[in-house]
Amino acid sequence: MTELEELRLQVSGMTCTGCEQNIERVVSRLEGIRAVDADHTSGSVVVRREPGSVDDDAIRQAITEAGYSVVD
Repeated sequence: MTELEELRLQVSGMTCTGCEQNIERVVSRLEGIRAVDADHTSGSVVVRREPGSVDDDAIRQAITEAGYSVVD
């Protein structure tokens, strides 16, 4: 089995578990995503994906389009 790549992002605008679920849902729809774990208390989003699948910008764009801000 291929090792998954992990991307960790800081996201502002998450205030509740509903926000976590929203981010997890929109990012999970992207091709190659295997797991998404959002935490509103820390503002962190951890994405696990297949190597060479969706790029970082597409993940950031999905989060932004859902109404949140990715902090660089």
